[in-house]
This record gives sequence, structure tokens and C-alpha cells, in this order.
Amino acid sequence: MPVFYEKKDLVTPGDLLAEGDYIPGDNTYKEADKIYATRVGLVDYTAKKVFVIALKAFYVPNVGDIVIGKVTEVSSGSWVIDVNAPLPAMLRAADVLDRSFSRSRTSDLSSIFDIGDLLIAKIVAYDRTRPPLLTVQEPGLGKIMRGQLVEVTPTKIPRVIGRQGSMVSMIKNETGCQITIGQNGLILINGKTPKDEQLAIMAIRQIEEESHTSGLTDRITEMIKKEKGE
Repeated sequence: MPVFYEKKDLVTPGDLLAEGDYIPGDNTYKEADKIYATRVGLVDYTAKKVFVIALKAFYVPNVGDIVIGKVTEVSSGSWVIDVNAPLPAMLRAADVLDRSFSRSRTSDLSSIFDIGDLLIAKIVAYDRTRPPLLTVQEPGLGKIMRGQLVEVTPTKIPRVIGRQGSMVSMIKNETGCQITIGQNGLILINGKTPKDEQLAIMAIRQIEEESHTSGLTDRITEMIKKEKGE
């Protein structure tokens, strides 16, 4: 009776978890003698049962995603970054320093990014056997110096963006804010005034609450104009 993942491995819907005389548990289903996952989560096994611990609020990384994360650890050769994923991400010093990295020449990376710093980064490598690998070597990436952060459920990010970017473009135009969206559920808002930022935050919160409804763009536009007194 083979199993195809180790306990606590990350799985996604449709992944084949086990074959044979197993009983499907939470967030799994069985076809013939095969058990599959129905949710993103961590697989687990008992003597006869296979189940998945759902990770509703967690982000599943994809290569190419822009993410916003917090530095949680600094070593001699890299930074560990929390990106709201099951595994923390890694940013290597060699990617940040504009020269060949040498541990002997750079002993204190905290002078560049320290614990608690917030970064905008891009995922350049990821598989389920190792942490996501990040880069900040592209325009618009790096340490966040100002602005307000909003956290939403990662699965709601496509609704915040809208079809072909229509929703987020509308919010930018109506509030005058710069908005950087992390696919991991963190959104950075920079406005000319705190009032502008709060208006953008209100819009994003309403999108998250009403993401399942139709006509949302029109309602958000109307709400913003009403708050602006137009």
C-alpha cells in the first residue's frame, strides 16, 4: 500500500496521496484504490487513514511571483524571509551584493537587511523539497521604506487585481495611490496623504469581503467616489 508523500509535505488539489486499502480522511477523496487531495495543505497519515490539514491562509509559491515578506533571520550567507508560505523563503547574499560574495569580506548582513525589515522580492526558484528562493535584483524590488501594508487571503488576490488589472487600476486612479500587490496576500499602499491610503485600504477590504459577488468593480468605484464627496 504505497504512499507518495512524507508526513507534513505540502500538497495541492488533485495530488495522488496513496494507493491501496486506505480510508480517505479530511480534504481527500478516493477513486478506485487511489486517494487524492482536495485542498492545499499538509498531508498526514495514520495506520489506515490519509488526510490533509488545510492551509486556508497560506500562500503556495510560484516561480515569477512578486511577494512581500519580512526578514526573520540573518546568517553569514543569506536572509530568511517569511512570505506567508508553509516554508520560509531564502534570499542569498550573493544575489544582493553587486560583486562576488565572500563570507570573509561581509560578516554582518544585518547592515543591509535586518530582522523585521520588509522586502518586495520575486520568487526565482521553488519546489516542494526546499524553501522558495528570492531575488531583489529587478526594478521595484528591495527594502520597503514607507507605506501601509494590507493583508488579505492569498486566494482573493486575483479579485483585487481584476480582469487584466482593471480593479487595481481603478483604485490607483481614484485614490492616487501607488499599489504593489504581493501574490502572497500582502499589499503595499503608498499615497500622497493618509486619507488617500485609508480610502484604498477600504476598497481592498470591501473587495475581500464581497469577492464572490458580481458587479463588484462598479460598487467599489461608487464607494470611493462617495467617500471622496463626488
